[in-house]
Amino acid sequence: MNYTDVIIRPLLSEKTYKDIANKRYTFIVHPDATKIDVKIAVEQVFGVKVSKVNIARVGGKFRRHGATSGYTSDYKKAIVTLTSDSKAIEFFESLA
Repeated sequence: MNYTDVIIRPLLSEKTYKDIANKRYTFIVHPDATKIDVKIAVEQVFGVKVSKVNIARVGGKFRRHGATSGYTSDYKKAIVTLTSDSKAIEFFESLA
């Protein structure tokens, strides 16, 4: 797996906005990605130093739309904490 394929997109919500000030960033990652894959991918793509990576699998939620019903997609998210001496990720600086 190529390291540019590990990170799918950032996960932006009210809870993740609060963590940006503490240099904690949340990404939706490839379902087969490990903590080591995520760490290397973030360091290479954004040019920062990662101190810790937490990973969680999120199950899809049940949703109804009129007569049809189903589940949203499952995904895997990674919460990446940068070292204190590392620079911030530029993409998130305007959001904090």
